[in-house]
Amino acid sequence: MDIYQALIRPFFFDLLDTDPEWLHYSTIRSLSWLANNKHRPPASWIAKRLQNSLSITDKSLEQTLFGLNFPNPVGLGAGFDKDGVATSIWSSFGFGFAEVGTVTFVAQPGNPLPRLFRLPLDKAALNRMGFNNSGAAAMAARLAACKQQFPPAIPIGINLGKSKVTPLEAAAEDYLNSFRLLKELGDYFVVNVSSPNTPGLRSLQDATMLSSILAALQTENNTQKPIFVKIAPDLEWEAIADIISLAQTYQLAGIIATNTTIRRDGLKTQVIAKTGKSPQEEAGGISGMPVRDRSTEIIRFIWQQTQGKIPIIGVGGIFTPEDAWEKITAGACLVQVYTGWIYSGPLMIRGILEGLLAKLEQTGLNSISQAVGLEVKSTK
Repeated sequence: MDIYQALIRPFFFDLLDTDPEWLHYSTIRSLSWLANNKHRPPASWIAKRLQNSLSITDKSLEQTLFGLNFPNPVGLGAGFDKDGVATSIWSSFGFGFAEVGTVTFVAQPGNPLPRLFRLPLDKAALNRMGFNNSGAAAMAARLAACKQQFPPAIPIGINLGKSKVTPLEAAAEDYLNSFRLLKELGDYFVVNVSSPNTPGLRSLQDATMLSSILAALQTENNTQKPIFVKIAPDLEWEAIADIISLAQTYQLAGIIATNTTIRRDGLKTQVIAKTGKSPQEEAGGISGMPVRDRSTEIIRFIWQQTQGKIPIIGVGGIFTPEDAWEKITAGACLVQVYTGWIYSGPLMIRGILEGLLAKLEQTGLNSISQAVGLEVKSTK
């Protein structure tokens, strides 16, 4: 029996109707304690039990991409560990990599509460967090200490955002300041210009604005860290084509597709109990199942446009092995989960990895890398 699905989630979600952000904060605080004490009992015992229960090691799931070794293709998406407080523990949950942040150069409290809502009927979440985080300098100090004491067993990416106080025309310098502080501490970096919760941020996806940010970062990138750009699911094909072109011009490691959506069509949720308003009346981005198909469409488009030459990290609505397999065969070499993990619980990662191994066996493939873009190749 999956205890999380049967008892824990119903207790917190339904019986107590716990505030999602408070629950998230409490979880992160516990995981931070676990990460900082993982070599001492009882934390060491808990970490080992988690590793044994939730992790799978199999050669066919391993990949070496943009100079990094990934034990499996399923990672934790940005937004869960905003301040990088639990980097050394994510491998114990079965993840093949984890992305921390979004971090901004200037520490900021984010948007007013409440700003995180569950939409269980849609297997979705609506958030307008607004990049609440303790700032790049605090993250740098934390990650440096962690690397010395408990080096993470999996690649750790850092998601960079623009500080709210920084005007759009100074965005490049803002991203650059964060990158300077963190460039030795992340395994890869993500330029987040697609969150809908910082005023004007999505305008930075415009080719001219994005070009200035990428040029600044790559000029500073003397250690050649892999840099990605994360895009919105709401972009038109022409805008996505422009970003692909920029990714090639600035020799980015790849594209992350996609962030949350501002669309509201097709939702089953009529009223958000916390506010008494409909999702259409509430600002913020929606993650989870409503974005699944659109993100896969965009992955397929990027793969086709680049003949599979630009690595893609697929994110949006992954709950099952079939969801992950669909994104991988559409062209994603790696996938990330967040909302699905909240709804499905810690056993989800193991379930997805077991399902991917079964899919490889069914299709007669020897490794997950052979499945990347398989669906697109087979339609040619």
